[in-house]
Amino acid sequence: MKKIIRITTSSGSLKGLLKGQLGFMSKHYEMIGIASGEKNLSLVSEIEGVRTIHLNMTRTISPFKDVIAVYKLYKILKKEKPFLVHTHTPKAGIIGMLASKLARIPNRLHTVAGMPLLIATGLKRKVLDAVEKLTYSCATLVLPNSLSMQDIIIDNKYTKKDKLKVIGKGSSNGIDTTIFNPELFTDQEKQKLKKTLNITADDTVFVFVGRIVKDKGINELVNAFVKLLESHPKCKLMLIGPYETSLSPLDNKTNHLIETTSNILNVGRLADVRLHLAISDVMAFPSYREGFPNAVLEASAMQLPAIVTNINGCNEIITEHKNGLIIPIKDENSLYNAMIYMVEHPEKRHEMTKNSRRNVVDNYQRSYIWNELLKLYKSLE
Repeated sequence: MKKIIRITTSSGSLKGLLKGQLGFMSKHYEMIGIASGEKNLSLVSEIEGVRTIHLNMTRTISPFKDVIAVYKLYKILKKEKPFLVHTHTPKAGIIGMLASKLARIPNRLHTVAGMPLLIATGLKRKVLDAVEKLTYSCATLVLPNSLSMQDIIIDNKYTKKDKLKVIGKGSSNGIDTTIFNPELFTDQEKQKLKKTLNITADDTVFVFVGRIVKDKGINELVNAFVKLLESHPKCKLMLIGPYETSLSPLDNKTNHLIETTSNILNVGRLADVRLHLAISDVMAFPSYREGFPNAVLEASAMQLPAIVTNINGCNEIITEHKNGLIIPIKDENSLYNAMIYMVEHPEKRHEMTKNSRRNVVDNYQRSYIWNELLKLYKSLE
């Protein structure tokens, strides 16, 4: 059986972002997962039934540590001799593609699922641009996980179009709509959670799922929501996800508002977000940058319309007034107006609700994405 190595910077990405995919591919190939973070790696081995190898990698720019990681990965690849290496996330991309090129691995695939560099400026942007170009030059095939991401790569001249391929209509892993299904939860379960969170029948509940950081638009979201409360006090904002104080921290004002506004429900990281999505009315996702956001797909599969920014991925999943609203990036006033619209036009919101799940079922089923990727792997044998 031929061997494939999949690499992400963090083992959490192997466990969450690519959930189920390595296990599926292991029926056809010997799969090995490589990432940093030994605790989650052991869980990946257990859940997916594949071998994993720990490799220390950092998400920040760390030249000395990165060179060490490239050397260590090169040694692993020379020993394992895979026929294909497939990387995800920027740091794993440059380390994985460079080591694979040096080790002469014949098939070197890199998935692009978001570019932090798009909001960088000055010298940092120049450095990141150079790293991106080097990553793509070492790859034999680059897989943008959305059509607009493909356009961004071409517009920035990171590589040529003939080196790019989008799997299906986008997404790195698709959505399992048998799991993300609102019908799995009873009214009793939903009412119990609402009572716990002090959500009443009259409340319109906005929900955000993701890292609680500046780059996800949380400053604008909190400010817009607090303004919304002045005219529409029967609203709640539920924030689901971990804080990251080292990368893209929130403004002090935003932190204070989250702590002191009783209508803001800061529930933290959840292993399973489905029931919380089932009691919500609208996904609010004003992110500055994305690849192809699973959070929006998952919310849509749970029949939530979404307010998203006009960025790649988001503007492919959401069609204006069909299954959500699209607003400009970093535009607090537009976000406020979109939230007002969702509250004041419940009939339009319910119409969008009907279209949300249908769009995911028709275009982003997990099994479809997996099989399309498998076809690509088979074609490279």
